[in-house]
Amino acid sequence: MNNIPEKFLNSDGSLNSDALIKSYTELEKKIGSMVTIPNSDSDEDTRNKFKRAIGVPEKASEYPTNEMYDDENLRQKFLEIGLTKNQVEKIYDVVNEFLSPVISDLFSVQNESSAINELKNFFGGTEKMNDALHAINLFGERFLPCDAFEALCATPQGIQSVYKMMLSMEPDVKTDSSSSENLSDSDLRRMMRDPKYWRDGDAEYIRKIENGFKKLYSK
Repeated sequence: MNNIPEKFLNSDGSLNSDALIKSYTELEKKIGSMVTIPNSDSDEDTRNKFKRAIGVPEKASEYPTNEMYDDENLRQKFLEIGLTKNQVEKIYDVVNEFLSPVISDLFSVQNESSAINELKNFFGGTEKMNDALHAINLFGERFLPCDAFEALCATPQGIQSVYKMMLSMEPDVKTDSSSSENLSDSDLRRMMRDPKYWRDGDAEYIRKIENGFKKLYSK
């Protein structure tokens, strides 16, 4: 018994079987709780035990979520790859730091493109849209508070509302050739905001405005 550790011997040198059995039982428990790093030949239980030990959840729904990038299919992919909850958190942190500004710019470009297309359809083409926006800008500068005008023009619907407001305020100015009314500078400039001038390109209407200016300033 010279090779037997002293802790397994009685005081008289005989084998302490109780101490030996107790130690063996504790060793079994310890071995049973140990995690084996899986290899290509490991069974599914070994793989799952290892995943739980390092922090991989049992279900995709147990991963942390992210308001901007959260997606059920994405979480399922995380699970298939075997990412831990902590690793997913780090991925979200990296995305927020480096990609959020880029994605925000892409959304802005996309929204701006959609807005322009909507306005083109509303006004009837690029040229007419540009003329209308110019007139709307002049109208807003003159008749609307700056903050209110900027807020309204933040969306295509708001721009259309300002346009309709502008049309509703157009003066009823007589421009027929039989009219003897002498038009003032402000009258003529208000006439220029009429869609017949800036949108439709009405040649007769434009001629009347031009003649009005000539008559006004050629005296």
